[in-house]
Amino acid sequence: MELSKRALKMEPSVTLAASAKAKALKAEGKDVLSLTVGEPDFSTPKNIQEAAKKAIEFGETSYYTPTAGIPALRQAVVDYMQDNYDLTYKVSETIITNGAKFALYLLFQVLLDEEDEVIIPTPYWVSYSEQVKLADGVPVFVEALEDNDYKITVSQLEQVKSAKTKAILLNSPSNPTGMIYTKEELQAIGEWAVANQLVIVADDIYGHFIYGDAEFTPIATLSDAIRAQTIIINGVSKTYSMTGWRIGFAIGDQKIIRAMTDLASQASSNPTAVSQYAAIEALSGSQESVEVMRQAFEERMEKTYQWLSEVPGITVRKPQGAFYLFPNVRETMTICGYEDVNDFVEALLVEANVAVVTGKGFGAPDNIRLSYAADLATLEEAVKRIKHFVEKKQQK
Repeated sequence: MELSKRALKMEPSVTLAASAKAKALKAEGKDVLSLTVGEPDFSTPKNIQEAAKKAIEFGETSYYTPTAGIPALRQAVVDYMQDNYDLTYKVSETIITNGAKFALYLLFQVLLDEEDEVIIPTPYWVSYSEQVKLADGVPVFVEALEDNDYKITVSQLEQVKSAKTKAILLNSPSNPTGMIYTKEELQAIGEWAVANQLVIVADDIYGHFIYGDAEFTPIATLSDAIRAQTIIINGVSKTYSMTGWRIGFAIGDQKIIRAMTDLASQASSNPTAVSQYAAIEALSGSQESVEVMRQAFEERMEKTYQWLSEVPGITVRKPQGAFYLFPNVRETMTICGYEDVNDFVEALLVEANVAVVTGKGFGAPDNIRLSYAADLATLEEAVKRIKHFVEKKQQK
């Protein structure tokens, strides 16, 4: 049997592959420390767990729900946007999906025709480019330079714009760099997108994990014109430690949301019912757990950043948000005798028992990604192992 051309051109997720390999080695008895997956190590907050239990007890989880999500959850999303960002949306401008990743998938499927182009700043989350290609679109990469804190500029966008450009994708705070665009930077990019009649895909999934004096500005808040061109992608996975619950959402133009809903009705029916009731509590209930996690991540970031800065050859920008460090390891690889970052990452896993993710999957072949969504003891030991590995290679 032959696979489709679509399947053959698809690349697997490097983050999930790295995580799977680390788990396999652990199952063999290896003492592997994994800093691969962007998954909070906190339990889902108790109030959210209790909401799920109540939904099960009252029999609210046994039947199909509306494809776009139960009305109460869509209203909770509307209220969440109003309360947090002073953005007013209608319920009809929202869709609940099986995770934020599926929201992105649906969006590209209904937005793109063959050879339509989507501008994606690099480094980028690994699934962006593949999802664009699965919709027969073309990802057009713009290199966000380390010297500019991994952020792109309007002048760079002008250089890659074409008659086929359909959308621009922005992820702030960023996975994998943790960098955040300022209000002024977003204003310039938003106005440029509006002037060129481009859809702005705003992946705001890490918007609650902000550190130091950094500020998160949703691009949709900057003007009515920018808001009209923006589709917001978000979800409960990161903010509420609910990665396994698989609830995301998209907000924006009603026509696009309707098309996404129609496609979802054929692809997956409805999001998991019990997870939707849990998500209502997440968005509308107590938010104390969010700040507890944010403070913990900030402490981990500060300490891990310092430890990592002491590894020979490594240069790293201090993240402003999310929960990743994205060090440049080009000099470190040279010290250790490696040319390819994949080989370096493999050696770290096999010889140092530390699992990280290769930067190649993010469009950055000189970098690796480490998630600090792990406890401090694990983070400290992992960086110690990396440092020891590099120093040992350096002495040879």
